[in-house]
This record gives sequence, structure tokens and C-alpha cells, in this order.
Amino acid sequence: MKNKQRPYRWLRRSLRILITSLVVFIIACLIFDQFVQFRKPDDELRKMFTERGIDGKIGYYTARGRTLRYAVVGADSLPTLLMLHGSPGSMSYYAGRYADSSLQKTFRMITVDRPGYGYSELGNPEPSIGEQAALIRPLLDSLTKAHHPVIIAGGSYGSSVACRLAMDYPELVDGLVLTGPSLGPGLEKMFWFTPMIEHWSIRWFIPRIFRSANTEKMHHKEELEKMLPLWKNIRVPVAYMQGAHDELIDTANAGFAREHLVNAPYLDIHFFQNREHRLAQFEWPAIRDAILRVYDKALQLRNGVH
Repeated sequence: MKNKQRPYRWLRRSLRILITSLVVFIIACLIFDQFVQFRKPDDELRKMFTERGIDGKIGYYTARGRTLRYAVVGADSLPTLLMLHGSPGSMSYYAGRYADSSLQKTFRMITVDRPGYGYSELGNPEPSIGEQAALIRPLLDSLTKAHHPVIIAGGSYGSSVACRLAMDYPELVDGLVLTGPSLGPGLEKMFWFTPMIEHWSIRWFIPRIFRSANTEKMHHKEELEKMLPLWKNIRVPVAYMQGAHDELIDTANAGFAREHLVNAPYLDIHFFQNREHRLAQFEWPAIRDAILRVYDKALQLRNGVH
């Protein structure tokens, strides 16, 4: 009798271990959600502005039924630089860039928490790239009345949104700087667990910032497919920058850019050797120079110089 019970005892013990591990994992995820959000609160950003002598403000606006947080730094008479973060992330990612002296004297800088990140309804993502562009549009017209030239610098997923803004609202965009960009449908790494996280039974305990990133990744390919007929609408200078050993975004995206940005008057593609996906952390001076270079090209075009 004892021998017959041993397999069941082992089974019960294994089941208890499994259930306990699952409960601990869920609790850890919920705790993680509270402490890892990749965002800085308003007071912390304002304190940074004061300590560094930066003329900046933080605000919120409502568009298409959603509320987004943004920051504006610099005189409103200057040309505009809009910076769009990747996935996951928030506008806090650019906190150190506000003090860049070269950018300060050239641009009025605008950053925004994209939908589902930072303080723009964290964990409630917007899977449509076109809708994201529509939500961000007010930052360049009705909300700030941005001065031209307007340059948009997008990192990773933010590059897709930057391109969609240039496609849908060409009158608002004068130049693009794309770092680690995912442009071609299917030309990025898809993790095996991505579809699982979208299921309701798992999604509820996943940290909110990763819920947003996961939803964007799940829909990214189909959203980029929707953009295929629109690439001809981009008629502004473009700088493309990527790590030669990018582990997340296929370097074939550069070929896609060459093939589809046929109406861009300037296209500069640069690969950083021995770099992976995270460029801004290591190559900020080169990215800043690319922003200024695209600005110069855009200014020449607006003045009729080719």
C-alpha cells in the first residue's frame, strides 16, 4: 500500500512546488510593476529643470479620448525637435538630452510619453501606428504651434511612429532621424512568449510597461504592412542609424529604407560597428550630429537651396 502511495505523494509534492512557484512569480511581477516603470514623475523632472537651469515645462493634453504627458524645453521661437522614445520607455529617457548645449541653442525640444507608457495611461497601449501619429500630432500644431523646420528623432519603435507622422502630415515634418529603426514588416525579432503574454489569463499580472511593449510588438508587422503604400509620401531628409550587430532589429531594414524612401531628397545610412540595438546610450554625440545635419538639410530645402 505504501509503495502505491509513493508516486501520488511525489505528484502532490511536485504540484505544490509548481503552484507555490507560480504564486511567487505572480507576486514578483506585481511588485516589479510598482518599482520598474521607466518613468520619472513630474516633480522629479521639474527639479532637474531647475537644478540645470533649463527653461522647461511639463503638461498634459487630451486627444481622441486619450490623455498624454509631454515636456517642452526652450524658447518657442526656435525650430522644433520632437523626440519619440522606443518600446518600452518614456519621455524620461531623454531627460539628459534637454541640457545638451548644441540642441538647446538650436531647437525647442518636445518629448512625449507615447500611449501606454510613462504617464500616458501606463499599460493601456495603442497598437495602431497611424492612431499614435494622430495622437501625437497636436504637439506639432494646435498645442505648441511648432516653428519650422521640424525635425523628428525616433528611436526603435518611435522611428515607426516618426515615419507615420511624416507620411500622414507632411506639412508638419521637415526631417527625420531614425535610430535602430524597424521599418520593414517582419524585419525584427519576435520572442516565442510574445503571443502568450497577450492572453487574458497571463496579461493581467505582467508589469504594465511590458504589456504595452508586448501589444505593440504583436501588431507591429501588420501596422508596418499598412504603411507600405505610404513611403512615397516622405519627401524630407532622413538619417538612418543602426548598430551593425543589432540583436532585435534586422539590419535588412537599411535595404528596405533605400528601396522605399525614393522621394527623400537626402538619405544617410550609417552603421555603428560593434554596437547592438541600444545606440543612444553609447553613440549620443553621433546621433546629435545627425540631428543637426538633417536640420541643416531641411533648412536649405525650405530656403530653396538644393
